[in-house]
Amino acid sequence: MLPSRTFSVSIDRDWQALYDRIWRPEFFPKWASGLAQSELRQDKRGWLTDGAEGPVRIRFTPHNDHGVMDHWVELEDGSEVYVPLRVIQNGRGAEVMLTLFRQPDMDDERFSADAKWVVRDLKRLKEVVGR
Repeated sequence: MLPSRTFSVSIDRDWQALYDRIWRPEFFPKWASGLAQSELRQDKRGWLTDGAEGPVRIRFTPHNDHGVMDHWVELEDGSEVYVPLRVIQNGRGAEVMLTLFRQPDMDDERFSADAKWVVRDLKRLKEVVGR
């Protein structure tokens, strides 16, 4: 098992409306700088973009009724990182939750840096969608 941390941000929007707005892969570059640092391009095996450490291929969970936005990031070396991401109801609003798994080759400093990046990206998502 990999150590993990889950981060969240509360957004004052109906959770289903928020999910419908942000689930599309094309929306991720607007807020997820840790995932995509350029526009996403689709091919037969997923989506391609430039990540923090080079080119990456991403597969996304299809649109669903449960707010699941999981994705799998294939790095340049062929390794794949699973990123669980959910939009859930929080009263009249929404909670967006992302779980970060510490990869086997990550030291404490790298895991901490990735955690800070996730927090920054979630704050950016809140700015992009308002409230």
